[in-house]
Amino acid sequence: MPRMTMHHMKPIQMVDLVGQYHKIKSEVDQAVLRVMESAAFINGPEVKEFEKELGAYLGAKHAIGCANGTDALQIAMMALDLKPGDEVITPSFTFVATVEVVALLGLKPVFAEVLPGTFNIDPADVRRKITPRTKAIVPVHLFGQSADMAEIMAIAREHDLFVIEDNCQAVGSDYTFPDGTVRKAGTIGHIGTTSFFPSKNLGCYGDGGAIFTNDDAVAKRLRQVCNHGSEVRYYHDVVGVNSRLDSMQAAVLRIKLRRLDAYAAARNTAATVYDKAFEGIANLQVPARSPRSTHVFHQYTLKVGGGQRDALRAHLEKAGVPAMVYYPVPLHLQKAYEGYGIRRGDLPVTEQLMDEVLSLPMSTELDPEQLTHITAAVRSFFA
Repeated sequence: MPRMTMHHMKPIQMVDLVGQYHKIKSEVDQAVLRVMESAAFINGPEVKEFEKELGAYLGAKHAIGCANGTDALQIAMMALDLKPGDEVITPSFTFVATVEVVALLGLKPVFAEVLPGTFNIDPADVRRKITPRTKAIVPVHLFGQSADMAEIMAIAREHDLFVIEDNCQAVGSDYTFPDGTVRKAGTIGHIGTTSFFPSKNLGCYGDGGAIFTNDDAVAKRLRQVCNHGSEVRYYHDVVGVNSRLDSMQAAVLRIKLRRLDAYAAARNTAATVYDKAFEGIANLQVPARSPRSTHVFHQYTLKVGGGQRDALRAHLEKAGVPAMVYYPVPLHLQKAYEGYGIRRGDLPVTEQLMDEVLSLPMSTELDPEQLTHITAAVRSFFA
């Protein structure tokens, strides 16, 4: 009898960066070696080219590379000259970076509620949180789709506030205004920021970030702040930081930017498979799609009711399916941010979501076999 060869499925990861790299390996390797040969490691031609290409892709007049997404937010706030004590409205349901920079600059974070469907900031709650000290709103486009920017910009105009978009998770997403105008997420507010952390939809092979704006004066100021507050070397006009995208990362990002829309399409294909597989399961809600924004599925996040989230996660783990909770503790309940006078119970939607959300593996490299395995594992839990 011939021996049966067992077919092994590729191990499932939250994000398969190795698989993605192998498809672009020769291009990436050559580009990185070219930077080595040129020795233009900082602010080399690759950085300038990438900034141009990113600006063109987004439809933003200026795209400015920096060291990471957290710096991008900090530089944005410094460029707008926000002063200690100024209030900045931000969701509590997000990664810590958003609030960290607010606190670091001596500003006051004011936590707003999110919508239970899209997990994005609730404009009605933003309105309720505005005081005479409010200076800026930082909407976070969470998990891959844009917050309700038409409403946020309307609120900002009414109250003369700055809007800084945290677009670390939705780069490439399209937002449609009620009048039919379409803009890329991150290019609507006064300043947009993003991260190129490796697991992001547009990720580099290290740390990196960028800031975008359509305002020439703001762009000039952003570039100054990034570069030690200086335009002319050794002349410092404002207090700045040292934050830049290095040429090697820019070289990698240029290659991946050309594929960003194809990557988003692959993620959407996987999301559609998930959506169909989970139809009609009680206590399981697939991600809500905003009617105004395309979704680039940085994460595919389920809501698991009936107090079953942790049990489902353990069940999946046993089946070789990683699943993550983004985010287990909201920022307003984190020890570091206790001093801002918000207590448990103040943001009920956010607090409930923290017990229900579960993100499934999502990447450009998920194959049909893996998707079948993941969906079967989820379904068997509810069977």
